[in-house]
Amino acid sequence: MSRPIQALILVLLMSLAPLSGCFGGNDDDSLKSSDVEVTPSVLTGGTFQGLTIKASQDLSAFIPYLILNKETGFVQNSTVVDIKAGDSVQIQVLAPPRTDTALIMIGKYGREDWPIRNIDESWRTWVSRGGMNEIDNQGITRVANDSLDTVNFSENNGGTVIGIVLKIERPMAAGYSVDEGGRHSTGVVSGRDTYNYLSMFTDQSLDPTDAADGAVGYLNRWAGQGNQAYEDGARYLIQKLESFGLEVMSHRFEFTDIFGKQNPEAYNICGYRWGEEVPDEWMVFGAHFDVAPPANAIALDPHITGSRTYGTRVGAYDNTAGTSMVMTVAEAMSGYSTRRTMVFCLWSGEEGGKRGSDYWTDYFVKEDNPNVEVTNYVNLDMAGVNWPGGGGAPHGDPDPTIDSSGYPKDDEVWPMRIYIGPSEDHDVMNQAGMINLALWIGSDAIGVEDEMSTLIGVDHAVETWKVDDWLAKERPAIIVHEDTTARSDHASFQDNLGTVTMGFGGLVDGYWCYHQTCDTLEEMEDWMATTGKDYGEEHSGKSNLVDSLDIITWWATYSFFHLDESPVINSYNE
Repeated sequence: MSRPIQALILVLLMSLAPLSGCFGGNDDDSLKSSDVEVTPSVLTGGTFQGLTIKASQDLSAFIPYLILNKETGFVQNSTVVDIKAGDSVQIQVLAPPRTDTALIMIGKYGREDWPIRNIDESWRTWVSRGGMNEIDNQGITRVANDSLDTVNFSENNGGTVIGIVLKIERPMAAGYSVDEGGRHSTGVVSGRDTYNYLSMFTDQSLDPTDAADGAVGYLNRWAGQGNQAYEDGARYLIQKLESFGLEVMSHRFEFTDIFGKQNPEAYNICGYRWGEEVPDEWMVFGAHFDVAPPANAIALDPHITGSRTYGTRVGAYDNTAGTSMVMTVAEAMSGYSTRRTMVFCLWSGEEGGKRGSDYWTDYFVKEDNPNVEVTNYVNLDMAGVNWPGGGGAPHGDPDPTIDSSGYPKDDEVWPMRIYIGPSEDHDVMNQAGMINLALWIGSDAIGVEDEMSTLIGVDHAVETWKVDDWLAKERPAIIVHEDTTARSDHASFQDNLGTVTMGFGGLVDGYWCYHQTCDTLEEMEDWMATTGKDYGEEHSGKSNLVDSLDIITWWATYSFFHLDESPVINSYNE
């Protein structure tokens, strides 16, 4: 999208911000906007809440958000309800956490087909461009249900609609200022909740009573048999996941090399919440808990020496950030009923070659539980040093120039990425279902439609297509793409089970402290600060870090709710 077009859209969006009311055409001359009353008029972002629709005429209403169905206990994507004159209905709606506008549509009583927005735009943008008055929108149709009707895609959209536009406000939690991440501190999940886990895990304060690592936090988590620091962290994970009401299993796997030598084991911790309709279909949400072990006699701080060694004691970015998001989502999601089994895993041995996830998929699933189908996998590996901060490294970037064969980066924009697979081609969308889900969630609930683009290698060389397309699209801050390579645990699910995966993360080798002694929370906060810089909004590093964690934590949570209702099947198996 060109800068002038983006600017025009921003102007339209800003002009819409103070509006709240009814817009659009009407598919029935007898129906008018004043025939409905919707309360509350201002929704609380990021929480499930009662939304009451009262009608003075017979009509139907389309609520295009995640709905908590009181009768089934499950979360579903959207519903259509019929309301007789004088009656009202109350629906439990999850108000999007990162946008300020919600939309309810009304039409004639019994209406079946309704228009929807494009997958890469928000409802706010759809309203501002007159989408309710257009006749060529994409469409959905209602699907009758014993409780709340559900929806499915349709070739028909039913024509124009009347829209009720509501405001959304997300409050700040008590005790947090803007600089401390208060902008993203409330809701079903929040970036501040994730930050709190990250801060706890990486706390380097001295604890002389802790024989494992001598620290308040859980450091030195180098995977391997006999590492008491890793075992100490694993015990904490078990206790915490059990406190959420999950059934926790410890999965240990021996690794024997080609010479018959037994190597340090992989030790995974997984929490299970069993599905209530199809318990043998598992949705898995994971991150690796181990950190890069020291490989040199002396570990050096590259900020001081100017050279890099290998290994970290803390591993804040890789991968305590991902671990913290798994814990945040597990804590929140464990309270919801699901159709399929939810599995929250912290993997071991990723730094040694994805051993933990490889053994779990190949042995625990395929051999011990052959009746199980892992429907989808969401991976969290490294997060928090990219947009809305990042770039302009505080202690100097060793190589600010763009690496044409690497992941997109420069001295300002360090993109956040959503990577999807399996994929065998760099210039074909092989898993369009998962790509479209990522775009649908990101454009509205996450509020990043203006920063987000899909990368694909059409007309670009296979070796450099990510950077080539990123530059051609004017350096989008959030990139959605299929990845034909996989250096993290999602590869185990793709290779061993043929599962469609969605991953969230940031830069790999571009971050100066990747696999270094300086991979600390303090470094991440310094890196993310935009105060006094020439790009981005002026915010503290902690505020931007919480914002970044909030984006991914919410994106993953929305994905889980959607994938519980409608898994995405591997297109290669269709």
